[in-house]
Amino acid sequence: MTQPESSPRLLHGQTALVTGAGGGIGRGIALGFAAQGAAVAVHCRTSVAGARDVAARIEEAGGRAVVLRADLREPDDCRRLVLEAAEWGGGLTALVNNAGVQPVRALPGMTAAEWREVLDTNLTGVFACTQAAAEVMRSGGSVTHIASVEGHAPAVGHAHYAASKAAVLLHARSAALEYGPSGIRVNTVSPGLIDREGLARDWPEGVRRWEQAAPLGRLGRPQDVADACVFLASPLASWISGQDLVVDGGVSARPTW
Repeated sequence: MTQPESSPRLLHGQTALVTGAGGGIGRGIALGFAAQGAAVAVHCRTSVAGARDVAARIEEAGGRAVVLRADLREPDDCRRLVLEAAEWGGGLTALVNNAGVQPVRALPGMTAAEWREVLDTNLTGVFACTQAAAEVMRSGGSVTHIASVEGHAPAVGHAHYAASKAAVLLHARSAALEYGPSGIRVNTVSPGLIDREGLARDWPEGVRRWEQAAPLGRLGRPQDVADACVFLASPLASWISGQDLVVDGGVSARPTW
């Protein structure tokens, strides 16, 4: 999202917490928020080096950033993370629940442990971080969950992932309903296939099929998701809550019959 130098930045004065910001989509979101004026708490669980690199890039550009570690499978860690971000930033105005895992495992033979690993990371962390953030957003704020197009239409081998993302979609609508009176808006962004280093090499057939199916003719980029999140956290979206913004290059508009 580019603006003339003289234009006010969309998130000036905001403090945002972005979970899973050590790489990929989370990295793009953290950088996008910082570029629009937000101070950014960069969360990671294991990608410490990546998170530090994101924070360094933000600070080199004149912004404010801090790296915070937490295991989002643990609700107490979620609460600690949110409180540390709010204490560092002098409050919290935006939360992006991006952290998640996407293992491939056929449903026949999937163990309960494998199921719980995905649900605890992708869903329980969203629940706990949102609940904690709502308690510190004294003057209102925005919460954005990163869902997926698979929350609408699953892929083979992703039963646990698709179920978690479908639940994230409904959690956001429920949270929008219950936290709206406190001035807190809750929405989701559902990305399609987002490019990453090595994806075309590792999954050439899937990339080819996506590019052929997308009316816009390409894979998504982390910045595409970041722009959607910036919009939803900005004053431009002040009357938008409980909605899902699909960022998939138009693939979901294509008929399947």
